[in-house]
Order: sequence, then C-alpha cells, then structure tokens
Amino acid sequence: MSLAPYLSFNLGDHVGDDKSAVKTNRTLLVEKFGLPQKPIFLTQTHSTRVLQLPYSGQNLEADAVYTNVPNQVCVVMTADCLPVLFTTTSGNEVAATHVGWRGLCDGVLEETVKYFQAKPEDIIAWFGPAIGPKAFQVGIDVVEKFVAVDEKAKLAFQPDAIEEGKYLSNLYQIATQRLNNLGITQIYGGNHCTFNEKEKFFSYRRDNQTGRMASVIWFE
Repeated sequence: MSLAPYLSFNLGDHVGDDKSAVKTNRTLLVEKFGLPQKPIFLTQTHSTRVLQLPYSGQNLEADAVYTNVPNQVCVVMTADCLPVLFTTTSGNEVAATHVGWRGLCDGVLEETVKYFQAKPEDIIAWFGPAIGPKAFQVGIDVVEKFVAVDEKAKLAFQPDAIEEGKYLSNLYQIATQRLNNLGITQIYGGNHCTFNEKEKFFSYRRDNQTGRMASVIWFE
C-alpha cells in the first residue's frame, strides 16, 4: 500500500511512488476485486490510439482499450481526466477510455466506438470520476479548439468569474455531446469531482504529486 502523497491505493507506476508498493496494489486489485487475470496497464499519452485485447505487442502507448473476448480486462488510469467505460446491451463487447481534454478534442471517444460491432443505440457508456465543471479551468485556446470541432461545445464553457480570460470547462458535458453525435444516448455516471472530493479521489490538478485510480471493465 502506498504512502503519502500516494496514499493509499495508487496504481500508477510512473508518478514517483515506490515500485514495490505499486506492484502490491496491482496484485490487490486483481485479488480483492476478482479480476479474471492481470490487466495490461497502458502507457497513456493523451492520444486517440485504441488497443484491442488480447494483445501481445510491445507498444502499450494508447489511451483506450477494447475487447470482444471474455475475461480480457480493460483498464485505464486517471487523476482528473475522465474515465469512460463502455459495454453493450448484449454484454459481449467492452472498452475503457482515458479522456483528457486533448484526447477528447482529438476524438478518442470516436476512435473507441469505431471498434464496436453493436449499433450505437445498443452501446452503454459510464462516466467515472473526473474533475468537475466548477474546478476545471482552461484558457481561450482550449475553448477555441473544441468549438472548431463542434460548435455545440461552447455550451460546456463558462467564463471564470474570478480570473479574467479563463473559462470553466465541463468535461462530462462535452463527452456527452460527442457520444450523442455518434448516436449513443445510454450514458450514466458523471456525478463526481476529483478536485473537490479530496477524501475520495486523487487529483493531479489539486495536488500535482499524487497517485492514479483505475477504472476497470470486463465480461465473462
């Protein structure tokens, strides 16, 4: 188990935590939550690359993972970015996507959904804990990037009342817009703020040096 500032269940081995503590935590993740096998932890780079499981290659740089094979564990790590878990009404396809603002803007959700054989109306998405709309401050450059892709995105930005020239961004709202554009309307979660709920979640923007949480999905 990790010590401060990674207290206590940090699953990221790239954040400065003791490697043996992270290894123990990852073992506990498998044992305590009944995972069918050890998951592959991606090297997340805010890209739009999707890894399909099972995977035997060496390049783990990706920000989403998909499978239509039973007992293949999809996992992404976050500490403010939005984890999105996907499944279908038939339950035979799943995916996990790491959604930072760059990946969201560039289309990581769209790239993930491309892997699904199910129709959009049969795809279900769940939003895990991410930085909320009262805490995620961005500059006008970020606003312009999103609006250039989809003008509706401007509805997810509000001028910051405290700092002129800054905006508060709603990742949940933008992700919902992007999924709705694909025909996906069965969307759940999105009720937490990692920044403001200190007792529950790691937050990079709040603490800088901190751990990473995992969002996990598979089917049997």
